[in-house]
Amino acid sequence: MKDFIRIASGQGFWGDLPKAPIDQVRNGPIDYLVMDYLAEVTMSIMQKQRMKNPDWGYARDFVGVVDEIMPEIMNDGIRVISNAGGVNPNACKDEILKKAKEKGFSGLKVAVVDGDDILSDIERLIADGHKMSNMDDGRPISQVKDDLLSANIYFGCKPVVEALEKGANVIITGRVTDTGLTLAPMIHEFGWDYDDFDKMATGTVAGHLIECGAQVSGGNFTDWKTVDNFAEIGFPIIEAYPGGEFYVTKHENTGGLVSAMTVKEQLLYEIGDPKEYITPDVIADFTSIQVEEDAPNRVRVTGIKGTPDTPTYKVSASYNYGYKLAATLVYCWPDALEKAQAGADILEKRAQNLGLEFDEFRKEYIGYNGNSEKPVTIDEDSGDLDEIQMRISLSGKSRNDLNRFGMEVAPLILTGPSGVTGFAGGRPKASEVVAYWPALLDKKAVRPRVTVYESE
Repeated sequence: MKDFIRIASGQGFWGDLPKAPIDQVRNGPIDYLVMDYLAEVTMSIMQKQRMKNPDWGYARDFVGVVDEIMPEIMNDGIRVISNAGGVNPNACKDEILKKAKEKGFSGLKVAVVDGDDILSDIERLIADGHKMSNMDDGRPISQVKDDLLSANIYFGCKPVVEALEKGANVIITGRVTDTGLTLAPMIHEFGWDYDDFDKMATGTVAGHLIECGAQVSGGNFTDWKTVDNFAEIGFPIIEAYPGGEFYVTKHENTGGLVSAMTVKEQLLYEIGDPKEYITPDVIADFTSIQVEEDAPNRVRVTGIKGTPDTPTYKVSASYNYGYKLAATLVYCWPDALEKAQAGADILEKRAQNLGLEFDEFRKEYIGYNGNSEKPVTIDEDSGDLDEIQMRISLSGKSRNDLNRFGMEVAPLILTGPSGVTGFAGGRPKASEVVAYWPALLDKKAVRPRVTVYESE
């Protein structure tokens, strides 16, 4: 057993700083690099990408990261764990094995954790009596099954631990919890028992603290003026010990800030009841957490308590909820506000004349504060606004009706009030509104799969 391990966060979301994971590997010693790519809406985006191209559906920039740090993975023993697989982890695996072969790295072990994607199993699960009712309003998922875009189980740490035990250098998962990516190496290295719920809660809190990348090391911090060198911000590292304590830190000579307050702010991120932070692995009690600064950019976290996990997995599903469209025109002085208001009224009347149907037709006048006794003015002498941006936003069930309305916007420049000085983005087009469907599913209904592949 190692005296301690260092688990580095390299990505807080899909689209985070591209250089961050490379810096985590090369700026100092680490044992694990964990990278979180998935948010709730990300799965639906990836599903739509896969529908266009069967080789897509994962975070393709992750392949570039692994390709760049492959020498460190093979020579220094750094292990990479990421949910970058999205809805197509096998395609991600294929690309990484291809890169390894091109570079001459034989023996690279890449594990795929899947089984979380239940979109094709919805009919069977419903037939077996699983309602997967919406956690907000109680409706059964059968009401939206024909409009579903994605449906994924939040697996916990156990399949990742299995992949580590099988010797994987790189582990690619689908929808595994952010916290499970960090908890798994602790269980693997320290031999923690799954029924030691205080230890499970400790690893879960550690994962929660670094799941958002630099948000715990100074990014998005309330007291942002106290943060040094945002341009070269260091991403966080968990230094974990077998007894169930850990430290939040970062590499030396990097920007950012790790303090008791940055840690506490991140602890409050995306939690409901602080006594019951529910994951597939454990229920963590955030009120038990003790936080103290041990040294500059080094915070000790101890005392964490946990209780047994629930018998259900959370289902993260998304479905098509109709369409939306937005368009803007900018009107100049004089009478900028009156022109913008008249323009919006003209568009609404023309839509009615065309028989177009919308669920919502919203008019906004950006640059005007309608709640004050006197409008905000730029030109105090004239008492008039220099310019106003008219913004129309629509939603509805018919993509065709919204797109037909989009054809009316540009003509207003020459068929409405004078003084249009800005028209951005070309003809507006309708886009899908993706709605979220949170639900629960009995853990016995699904099972994760772990498969290990090796480069030639």
